[in-house]
Amino acid sequence: MKAELAALIAKEIEPSARDLIIDSDAKPHVILVVGVNGNGKTTTIGKMAHLLKGDGYRVMLAAADTFRAAAVAQLGIWAQRVGCELVQAEEGADPASVAYRALERAKAEGVDVLLIDTAGRLHNKANLMEELKKIIRVLQKIDGDAPHSILQVLDATTGQNALQQVHAFKDIANVSGLVITKLDGTAKAGVVVALAKQFHLPIHAVGVGESIDDLRPFTAKDFSEGLVGVS
Repeated sequence: MKAELAALIAKEIEPSARDLIIDSDAKPHVILVVGVNGNGKTTTIGKMAHLLKGDGYRVMLAAADTFRAAAVAQLGIWAQRVGCELVQAEEGADPASVAYRALERAKAEGVDVLLIDTAGRLHNKANLMEELKKIIRVLQKIDGDAPHSILQVLDATTGQNALQQVHAFKDIANVSGLVITKLDGTAKAGVVVALAKQFHLPIHAVGVGESIDDLRPFTAKDFSEGLVGVS
């Protein structure tokens, strides 16, 4: 019975299980990472950088969440850990200027992938919308196709609130894919099924723990069997 249920769920969400494809011609492929503060954006960026470096890509990080010194410091720790260059500015600096400088440097240095961290203050949606629009505008002054991916990071433990967050960020930025964090041991992972059905966005990866290797590709079969408890 459980196996049959898992198969049904897997069939439902299979179209959403898609890898993030890096455009090697972009030089760099720019990934703008968005999401509410506390969802694990910065940690996810660090883990993604580690995976991409393992695949042979040269990666640069940009700390465009300049409103939280802790976010910049945390990204700096990840940059050292993974062995990536980090572009940052003083607290309160213009996030768009950080993104612009980072893309200039990434292009000049032949970087393959630029990962940009952003703020996620949804309670001030109008300001956040303007900030993200400005970041995208300045990136496009250098590369008309940038950002090549806009990834939203969601915390699985927020349950149905995750749906509202995707609605909000789809309004603010044209989100192209999702990464779901904190899927280890949560009973609320069913929200992933709702996200797949409602938004039809690719779910590229899932976070299943705190260690550097705990970001995994999202696969419909593994997720569905874990959700219903198929051993």
